[in-house]
Amino acid sequence: MTSNILSTRRWARPAAGALTLALTLALSSPALAGPGHDHGDAPATPNANGPQRQPDGSVFLPKPAQRQLGVRTLLTEAAELPRSFELNGKVVIDPNAGGKVQPLNAGRIEPGPRGLPNAGQAVRKGEVLAYVVPSAAPIERSNQAAQLAELRAAKSLADKRVARLKELADTVPRKDIEAAESEAQSLAERIAAVGTGLASREALVAPVSGVIASAHVVAGQVVDARELLFEIVDPARLRIEALAFDAALAGNVGSASLAVGNQRVPLAFIGAARSLREQALPLGFRAEGKVLSSLAVGQPVRVFVQGKEKVQGVAVPVSSLMKNPANQTIVWVKTAPERFEPRTVTVEPLDGVNVAVTSGLKAGDRVATQGATLINQVR
Repeated sequence: MTSNILSTRRWARPAAGALTLALTLALSSPALAGPGHDHGDAPATPNANGPQRQPDGSVFLPKPAQRQLGVRTLLTEAAELPRSFELNGKVVIDPNAGGKVQPLNAGRIEPGPRGLPNAGQAVRKGEVLAYVVPSAAPIERSNQAAQLAELRAAKSLADKRVARLKELADTVPRKDIEAAESEAQSLAERIAAVGTGLASREALVAPVSGVIASAHVVAGQVVDARELLFEIVDPARLRIEALAFDAALAGNVGSASLAVGNQRVPLAFIGAARSLREQALPLGFRAEGKVLSSLAVGQPVRVFVQGKEKVQGVAVPVSSLMKNPANQTIVWVKTAPERFEPRTVTVEPLDGVNVAVTSGLKAGDRVATQGATLINQVR
């Protein structure tokens, strides 16, 4: 009996070891789903030839990727740049190239020869834009009609008196005949004036040549005296009004510019006011050019005033400035044909299109100007 138990134990030990080995191999081997049951979860293999962020923060960007992203760089140069200030301003009408149309009397609007003008329509100086038929109270019109009737009666009597005096020209002094004729002529002119006042209408003419900036009338509208009906501007000649909270800035203006999109428009400084408005000193600038046609009267703009003081720095486009995760201003510098490094910089305003980098760059660095946003997004 004892021998049978011992033999059974000898056979059980190898069987248990084989089972343990089979389970170990089954657990160590990956479980594969059957055909049609996989979810595409194969691990991604990193592409060493694609754009990627390096451990030191730089970006590896192959040449094909640079061409695809449209990356462009600029070789920087150090120079003495004017210290600039950014001011808030707005577009206003040039008083020598624009104007407003306002009626002198209250009345009803009637279209002009070409109809009522629309906003954006070109007009010429002296062109009739609309008519205003004066409105008068019934009692006032009655008084004018009665006055006109009296004048016509007096004119009839004066004409008859002149005719009688001319028949007696041999016995009547010449001065009496001339006085009668003068009185009859005066009555005729007074009748014409009163009659014109009853049936006349005021013509609204364009004070300058330009484009209708705003129109506030429709046919049949009743308007008051001095109400603004039309504004006319010359799109190529505008004024820029900026507010300076430092009154000393008015005497330190060297030059100024306005950024319209990616274009820089030079401004001519006209002068500064001598009274504060909203605790600020208004500065006037004159702008000319076809690029101004994209601006509207009253539109807020940013004015960059270059002072007479100089600062040492590097001029780079505004499009080169980016932000890093620490919210610091950076630019991407091309240090190798396929490598870009971020540089933390300190900038000052320059002209709206470019900025002055005062620290973080040196002359000869190649800065990314186009595609910098895409480089900044590489992870």
